[in-house]
Amino acid sequence: MKRVLEMVGRRLLYGFRIIGEVLVLLKRTVFYFREAPRNIPSILSQMAIIGADTLPVATVMAFFVGMVLALQTGVELSKYGTQEIIGSIVGLSMVRELGPVMTSFLVAGRAGSAMAAEIGVMKVYEEIDALKTLDIDPVRYLAMPRLIAALICVPVLTIYADCVGIAGGAIISHLHPRLFISYATYTDSLRMALKMSEIANGLLKSFVFGGIIALICCYVGFTTSGGARGIGVSTTRSVVLSFMMILVANYFLTRILM
Repeated sequence: MKRVLEMVGRRLLYGFRIIGEVLVLLKRTVFYFREAPRNIPSILSQMAIIGADTLPVATVMAFFVGMVLALQTGVELSKYGTQEIIGSIVGLSMVRELGPVMTSFLVAGRAGSAMAAEIGVMKVYEEIDALKTLDIDPVRYLAMPRLIAALICVPVLTIYADCVGIAGGAIISHLHPRLFISYATYTDSLRMALKMSEIANGLLKSFVFGGIIALICCYVGFTTSGGARGIGVSTTRSVVLSFMMILVANYFLTRILM
């Protein structure tokens, strides 16, 4: 029992240490936001990686998530003759939860892992130490552009995913023989249920999730050690930690915004 308590205590201390170090990284990164106008090329480069390069995968993901959501709920609602409200269900589900969370997972798995791997390689091969020797702050040079790019691109990707998912739900609702809902009915149901406050809450979630992804992946990259094996471990660790923190933050944001 004593060993179990000691192990739990060590884990808790380790978790609190990580949280503290990530918050310190956040403070230092936000401090360098004032240098953003001088780092526009780096920010645009990261926006291309996080945003533009993720669009094809986000399109496929959102489209089929919307279709599956409409199909699953529509078939069940058709048993009670209430399939006309599919538009509101798909729209609210995409805007409130699926859009922000699934898009953030996608960004964390694709762009976040790349952030951690790139910074991890620089850490292992002492390129970060070389930056310090040249009097270049690694946080300003590496973390700040990535955080700004994530804060901009994840909400934009979320809006795009919401629209694509809603469109996918409309198509399957109209074409499926057990549903066959007109686009006008689908749109009317969506318009009645979806309010600007719902869209704003979803964007706020995606903004927070974008910050979580950039901070955690940069932090993991900065703390990488152990050569090529360590880089692989850090890449996996960054994705797992990002997923966990996104889910935790999603719960608390949902409680606050309800």
